[in-house]
Amino acid sequence: MSTKGSYHHGDLRRTLLDAAVTAITDAGPAGFSLRELARRAGVSHAAPVHHFGDKAGVLTALATEGFDKLAETLAEAAERTGSFAEVGVAYVRFAIGHRAHFEVMFRPELYRTDDPALTTARERANEVLVSGVRSVRPEGVELGEIAAWSLVHGFATLWLSGALPADLGRDPESAARTITGMLTKGL
Repeated sequence: MSTKGSYHHGDLRRTLLDAAVTAITDAGPAGFSLRELARRAGVSHAAPVHHFGDKAGVLTALATEGFDKLAETLAEAAERTGSFAEVGVAYVRFAIGHRAHFEVMFRPELYRTDDPALTTARERANEVLVSGVRSVRPEGVELGEIAAWSLVHGFATLWLSGALPADLGRDPESAARTITGMLTKGL
């Protein structure tokens, strides 16, 4: 039973990660402290330290979660559509829908790159991308993988930063579909 002035979280780790997502959305991955994270989550300033150790621990957990979600998203798109181009569209959809995760995942200076769970999640996401390239280009997977990833990652990054021309439209999936279609013809 809770007493006045205390607050019980059913899943404090999840609450802290959600607060980190909000903080990153508001101020970027470098724009929050553990104390700020605790304030946002409505817990003591020691709670984030207890669960994650330090800010790098929070960002490692967030990057791991992001790579897991990315792998699931890409695998689901591949299974549902059988289309490598649609896997690329799913990558863009993930980046836009999970912006905070995306902003952390590809900034290895922010987290512990040697974390075993992170390594597993990153490899799983990479394997989905590689298997997609293999489906359209069995030889030369490495260059095809880099080309495909560069295209969808670059497009997603440009979309998120607002750097693309306004006449491209307001639908990132439609624009990504056109662009990934161009890539698959080239592979």
